[in-house]
Amino acid sequence: MSFQAYLDNIKAKTGKTPKDFRALAKTKGLLGPEVKAEAIVAWLKDDFGLGRGHAMAIVAVLRDPTLGSQS
Repeated sequence: MSFQAYLDNIKAKTGKTPKDFRALAKTKGLLGPEVKAEAIVAWLKDDFGLGRGHAMAIVAVLRDPTLGSQS
């Protein structure tokens, strides 16, 4: 599965784009370099029901704003 396919599946499941997740993560204080991936994964699992693979795709997007910019 391509990275874009992961993002497409996440949008289909949650209705949220990478930009949406970035904004939500910012309000939760989850964008700083000190934030561990597991904290973000836990948030995405609890609030959006994402599995680990999809959550890690969002972690990648949050850490590299150029990823998912076309979504």
